[in-house]
Amino acid sequence: MANTERRVALTVVVSVAGSVIGIAGAGHAYLREWGRAFAWFSFVLGAGLVLTASFADPETATLSTLPFRVTGPVVLLLTLNTVDAYYVARRSQSSDVVAVGPTDDDDPSMSCPSCGRDLDPDLSFCPWCAGSRDEERE
Repeated sequence: MANTERRVALTVVVSVAGSVIGIAGAGHAYLREWGRAFAWFSFVLGAGLVLTASFADPETATLSTLPFRVTGPVVLLLTLNTVDAYYVARRSQSSDVVAVGPTDDDDPSMSCPSCGRDLDPDLSFCPWCAGSRDEERE
């Protein structure tokens, strides 16, 4: 199993483990997709609170007494969270593979040594990973 495939599998394991204990966004947090992790966590928590307030008595509700109208959608959202984490990990896996072609020192469109994306010759840093071009040359 390649390192990138292992990362995808570990993302799914972390996401499922987070979903089992009710924490959406754990897989995204593992991938350091902080905004997406916070969005999933907030969305699932908010949906759970709204559903609990609508279909159950919030004062006496426990996990075992919640109706399926509350737990069903929350479980569905946690499942979609895991599927999304899988696709984000696969997408980052495919963007990690960078085609390396022949380099020409006179070519103004050089690629960043850190992330491999094209650099703008007018900038002194990479706009994609914020790496300094001067530090990379030394």
